[in-house]
Amino acid sequence: MNFDAALDQALEQLHVEGRYRTFIDLERQNGMFPLARRVREDGSEQDVVIWCGNDYLGMGQHPAVLEAMHGALDATGAGSGGTRNISGTTVYHKRLESELADLHGKEAALLFTSAYIANDATLSTLPKLFPGLVILSDGLNHASMIEGIRRNGGAKRIFKHNDLDDLRAQLEALPANLPKLIAFESIYSMDGDFAPIKEICDIADEFGALTYIDEVHAVGMYGARGGGVSERDGLASRIDIINGTLAKAYGVMGGYVAGSAKMCDAIRSYAPGFIFTTSLPPAVAAGAAASVAHLKEDGRLRDQQQEAAAALKLRLKGLGLPIIDHGSHIVPVHVGDPVKCKMISDRLLEEHGIYVQPINFPTVPRGTERLRFTPSPVHSPKMADDLVAAMDDLWSHCALNRADLTG
Repeated sequence: MNFDAALDQALEQLHVEGRYRTFIDLERQNGMFPLARRVREDGSEQDVVIWCGNDYLGMGQHPAVLEAMHGALDATGAGSGGTRNISGTTVYHKRLESELADLHGKEAALLFTSAYIANDATLSTLPKLFPGLVILSDGLNHASMIEGIRRNGGAKRIFKHNDLDDLRAQLEALPANLPKLIAFESIYSMDGDFAPIKEICDIADEFGALTYIDEVHAVGMYGARGGGVSERDGLASRIDIINGTLAKAYGVMGGYVAGSAKMCDAIRSYAPGFIFTTSLPPAVAAGAAASVAHLKEDGRLRDQQQEAAAALKLRLKGLGLPIIDHGSHIVPVHVGDPVKCKMISDRLLEEHGIYVQPINFPTVPRGTERLRFTPSPVHSPKMADDLVAAMDDLWSHCALNRADLTG
């Protein structure tokens, strides 16, 4: 086989479909987020405003977080020195897990290097703990959940997105004596819609099923202390396993699951993705713990972010743009064509210094390509004005037919 030719063909196919992904080299500047410096391939530089980052609240440069990280780095050095089982558990990891358990009102939490790994490792391990387990997974669950469920060797069922009737029908079709788990997200990040958490919990109670919720795009963002949509709605106690991230609203890195002490102990003891992975650097754990603790007490950034998202949606709707609006903090603009989506993204960057990455297949289904904006409390009014003006100009003049895109 000509391996080089096969690689060329695979990459060319992405270019033809308009799905080839390019990295934008950025130098984040401490204290200046969402401003950053872009370094082009020719070495020239450009100041840009990041409008697609997951640092939703700007906590990645918050003084409380940086102070905690500097302190831990000076005290312990760079790395953790091993897996959690072999010398890689420090007081910083334990402190962070305690903060996370408290955040969700659970007995325990288990820290992973990312929320992707937390989902994958946990969902692939649960059938080992509950032989015969059937996982019922929402049709729009994140790739990390899909991968974990696919790899677990157990039975699975996919129910239509947020469709309670389909979920119920699939549960009714299963033998009553089989262990069951319903896996879903609180906020689906590409459309920004919410799951009917209470109704899913009611169905889970009726059929004796466990519940597993991914709160990745909600922790830090919703609830009186940032515990996510399940906290906001007073439902966290009804969820058996909560997955979250430290890399979005908390601005650092890492993922976790929270649940009963027995559940976390079993996952810790059986999940290869936990057992064989070097633990997070202590400085990262310290920064994450500081961020979680800060956002438990300070809800102003959450409020400001919600206001910024609502204002941006209103202004873009006023231009006639096809906004997908389910009331969350996520602002997706539907384009529906990968080539056009990338064209708008490229011109926003080159002509206006605005960076928003095109979202194409396989992240979203073909024909639903979009630009996904993530306004934050640290985007200034002028930055929002510049974005709205640029979108108005490009949507009108970049070979785009507004009627085609909205109809």
